[in-house]
Amino acid sequence: MPTFTALTTLKGKERAEALCAAMENLVPEPTGVGIFELEDGSGLWEIGGYFTEAPDEIALALLAAAQGARPFAISELPETDWVAKVKRELAPVRAGRFYLHGSHDAETIPEDVEPLLIEAAMAFGTGHHGTTLGCLKALDRLASEGHQALPVADIGCGTAVLAMAAARIWPGTMLASDIDPLAVEVAQANADANGLADRLRCIEATGFDHPELAAAAPFGLIFANILKAPLVALAPVIAGALKCGGFAILSGILNEQADDVVAAYAPEGLIVHEREEIGDWTTLCMRKT
Repeated sequence: MPTFTALTTLKGKERAEALCAAMENLVPEPTGVGIFELEDGSGLWEIGGYFTEAPDEIALALLAAAQGARPFAISELPETDWVAKVKRELAPVRAGRFYLHGSHDAETIPEDVEPLLIEAAMAFGTGHHGTTLGCLKALDRLASEGHQALPVADIGCGTAVLAMAAARIWPGTMLASDIDPLAVEVAQANADANGLADRLRCIEATGFDHPELAAAAPFGLIFANILKAPLVALAPVIAGALKCGGFAILSGILNEQADDVVAAYAPEGLIVHEREEIGDWTTLCMRKT
């Protein structure tokens, strides 16, 4: 089945929302529409729709003109078996002692690793991205230094690969939380697939706003592989949830943003234990003094 996209940009959230709402009344109707603000300081919002039939170009042009948006760019996406594509292109990843792989690569697992199975259909957070890879390598180095930083919380867990990695090398139950209920389902499925169902507690939460997180604090290690803005906003909360001497492994940070994140945590008593750049991304391992 073909898929068509129609994308445009304009300034102003209210007009963007109005255009998005108007698109839902098109014939043929879109299978989905959405908006988000571009993070380039331009003040522009992107509005997009997906269609299984070629959209009405005249109607889209009229909607764009009515809201002062740029003309819609309409494209037909090629039909792709994305799971098969991921299986072909996502090779296993070695991150210190950890080895991330799909089931199709199960026979490649070396003997001297801690294996973590992430299926191709659940491929976000596989370790191929510099942020996840950086967090896994930071965890590996902490363990190599002799630390057993318990208990562990993985905030914004995605696939929960970080919490699972901690469960592979340390005892106890790891907490993995995400604001997205789908991510929580994926995290639980991954825990089941890795034989860690009884070692991982996956919960839906915004930040640390959950009674189980409150009851388990203070933590010896907190993973937060998210983005700069929420990391900065969470600095007092993360610091408050850490034991003295505990660690926070932070990522989702562009290299040029790292100093700002360090500066946000310094007043909270966290200092840089280690930092690593992988491509465009920096991972910070902070320690509470």
